[in-house]
Amino acid sequence: MKFALIHRIPGRARFRAERSFGLSTAGTLADSLYGIEGMEGVRVNPRVGSVLLLYADEAVLEAACRLLNCADALLGPEPEPYVPAPVRPDDGRPSLFPFFRYLFLRPILPFAVNVVNAFRASVPYLKRCLDSLTHGRLDVDALDGTAIAVSLLRRDFRTVGLLTLLLGFGDALERYTQKRSLENLASHLALQVDKVWVRREGVDMLIPFQELDESDLVTVRDGTVIPVDGVVAEGVASVNESSLTGEALGVMRTVGSSVYAGTVVEAGELFIRPTSIGRDTRMQQIVRFVENAEQLKAGIQARYEKLADRAVPFTFALAGLVFLATRNLARAASVLLVDYSCALRLATPLAILSAMNEGVGHKVMVKGGRFLESLSRVDTVVFDKTGTLTQSRPEVACVIPVTLEQGGSAAVQGEEEVLRLAACLEEHFPHPVAKAVVHAAEERGLQHAEEHAEVEYVVAHGIASQWRGRRVLLGSRHYISQDEGVDVSHLEETVAELAGQGFSLLYLAVDGVLAGIIAMRDPIRPESAALIARLREMGVSHVMMLTGDDERTASAVARSLGITEYRSQVLPEDKALVIRELKEAGRTVLMLGDGINDSPALSCADVGVTLRDGSDLAREVADVVLMGGSLNELVTALELGRGTMRRIHGNFVATMGLNSLFLAGGLVGLLRPGLSAVLHNLTTLGVSLNAMRPALGGR
Repeated sequence: MKFALIHRIPGRARFRAERSFGLSTAGTLADSLYGIEGMEGVRVNPRVGSVLLLYADEAVLEAACRLLNCADALLGPEPEPYVPAPVRPDDGRPSLFPFFRYLFLRPILPFAVNVVNAFRASVPYLKRCLDSLTHGRLDVDALDGTAIAVSLLRRDFRTVGLLTLLLGFGDALERYTQKRSLENLASHLALQVDKVWVRREGVDMLIPFQELDESDLVTVRDGTVIPVDGVVAEGVASVNESSLTGEALGVMRTVGSSVYAGTVVEAGELFIRPTSIGRDTRMQQIVRFVENAEQLKAGIQARYEKLADRAVPFTFALAGLVFLATRNLARAASVLLVDYSCALRLATPLAILSAMNEGVGHKVMVKGGRFLESLSRVDTVVFDKTGTLTQSRPEVACVIPVTLEQGGSAAVQGEEEVLRLAACLEEHFPHPVAKAVVHAAEERGLQHAEEHAEVEYVVAHGIASQWRGRRVLLGSRHYISQDEGVDVSHLEETVAELAGQGFSLLYLAVDGVLAGIIAMRDPIRPESAALIARLREMGVSHVMMLTGDDERTASAVARSLGITEYRSQVLPEDKALVIRELKEAGRTVLMLGDGINDSPALSCADVGVTLRDGSDLAREVADVVLMGGSLNELVTALELGRGTMRRIHGNFVATMGLNSLFLAGGLVGLLRPGLSAVLHNLTTLGVSLNAMRPALGGR
C-alpha cells in the first residue's frame, strides 16, 4: 500500500493512502508513527485513508516518510479492508460476578476444576503476550502474559486466577467508561438541522428537514453545513472536511463527488442528491466521531504512553536481575506484577475523555485531548468583535439612501429599496449581520424575492451578484471603496458621524455607484467587560480585539471594554497573520470568533473557539464550541483544561510513587506475587477513578 504526501506546512503534514484500510491497520500505523522521537501527534482516518502528522522538526517528517514508504513491510501487502464500527446497544456495566465466584465459589470447587479455570482464563493473555513477543514488542501485553506464565510455572493457580480476574475487570471498566463517554460526546456532536434549502422544479425553497426526500436536490452555499450524506449532482465547491480528515484546508468537490453530513462548504455552491437522511445520517456521524474522537491525542497523553512503553523493558530487566541474584521465581514474579505502564496508559485517556464529557455538561464542547492541553497553557486571548464581544443579534439602526442629488444610483432609491435589495442578497448567509438585515426587512414588511443571479461571497469583504442586469455589491468600506473602486467620499461626514456613535456600516453599490449605507447597532454583550477582567485575574497576559470596522468604531468598543490592544480594518487573512505573529513570539494563542471570516484565524490559533450561534464553518473549524452561547463559558473551558492537566500530573506522581514502593517490597521479599498484583491493580483502579472525578471541582 502506497502513501502520498498531499499537504504540508511547518510542523504539520497529511498523507493519503491509495485506498481505505481497517481499524487494526490504523492502530498499528498510529503506534508505529508515535514511536518516532519528536512526533507530537498522529491522526489516522481509515475511512478515507488519511494520516495526519504533527511533528517537532523536519527530521521527524523524514523518518515518518521512510516508515510510510515501507508500509508493506509493516502492514503486509494486503491490509484488511475498512469496515465501519457498528453502533451497538449498551454493553452494560462491568459485572461483579467474577469477584463473587473467586471469593466464594473457588474455595469450595475441586482443585482440578480451579486448575482448568485458571488455564482457560489465561489463554487470551498468553496469546496476546506471544503476539507481542513474535512482533518484537515489549509492551504491557507481554508483561501481563509473562507474569501469568511465571505463576503457572510456579503452580500458583490462585495468583493466576486473581491476575486474570483483575486484568479482565480492568479491561471491562476501561471499555465501559470510554464507550459511555464517547456516546455522550457523539450525541452532542451529531448534526441537528431544522430546515434545509432544496431546489424543486427550478425554484429554491426552505423546507423542514423532516420533509426532505431522497429525490430532492439539496442546495448548499458558502459557509453553510452540508445536512445530508450524498452525491454532488451540480456545482463546484471547496468543502471543509476537518471532521473527517482533521485537515482544515478545503477539498474541491464536483459533480459525482461524495459529500458527508456535518462538513461545510467554504466557497462555491453544490446541489446534492441525498443518499441517506435523517437518523441514518446522524448515526453515521456518531460512528465517525466514535472512530476519530480519541485520535487527536493530547501531547501529554502521547508522552506518557511512550514513557509507559519504555517502562516495560525496565521491569523485565529488573525481574531478570532479581531471579539471577536470588533464584527465586516468587520475587521475580512480584516484580513483573508491578509495572508503571498500566496506570499511565489507562488513567490519562480516561482523564481526557471524562473532562471532555464534563465539558459537555457545562456547555463546553472540546473536540480532542490536544485542545484540553492547549487550553491549560493559553496566555493570549484574541477576540473578534462582531458577534463575539458584541451581541450575536445585531440590529439595523438606520438606513441612509444616497439620493440622485448626492450622486446615488437611479436604480435604487429610498430606504425601503436599499434594505429590500440588501436582504435579497443576505438571505442565504448565516452571519449575524446577514440575519439582522433580513430580519429588518421582514419587520418592515418588505418582500425580497430572489431576483439576483449566482451570488459571489468574498470572505470578510462582502457580496457581489447580478440583479436585473446590474452588478450589485454589499459589504465593508474596504471592499466597496478599495477593492471595487466605488467613490464614497461624498458621504464622509455622514460616515464619520455614524462611526463615532459606534455603528458598524454596510455599503450598497449598484453598477459602481453608491446606493446606500446601512448602519448596524451591535450592542456589547453584558458579560464582555467582566470576562476581560476575569481573564487577567487568571493570568492571561494579553487580550486583543480584531475587527474589520474602522478605527473610530474599534476604538470606542475597545475603550468601553478596557482592552488596550486592538486592530481595526483587519481582513481575514490579516487576522490569521496576527495569530501567526503571536505564536512566533512564543505565545499560546486562543482565538474566539463566530463568523465565516474568522475561520482562517480559528484554524491558525493553538485553540480556536466559537459560540453556539456562530456560522457553520466556524463551528466546524473551531476546536472548542461554547454551546450555551455565553462568553463566560470561555472561563469554564480554560479552567477545564487547567484542571485536567493538574489531574493528569497528580496521577503520574501517584503512579510512580506507589508502584515504586510496591516494587521495592517485591525486591526485598516483603510482598508475595498475589499481594503485588492486588496492590498494583488497586493503584491502577484508584488513579483511574481519580481521573474520572470532575476537573472543575464540582461546579
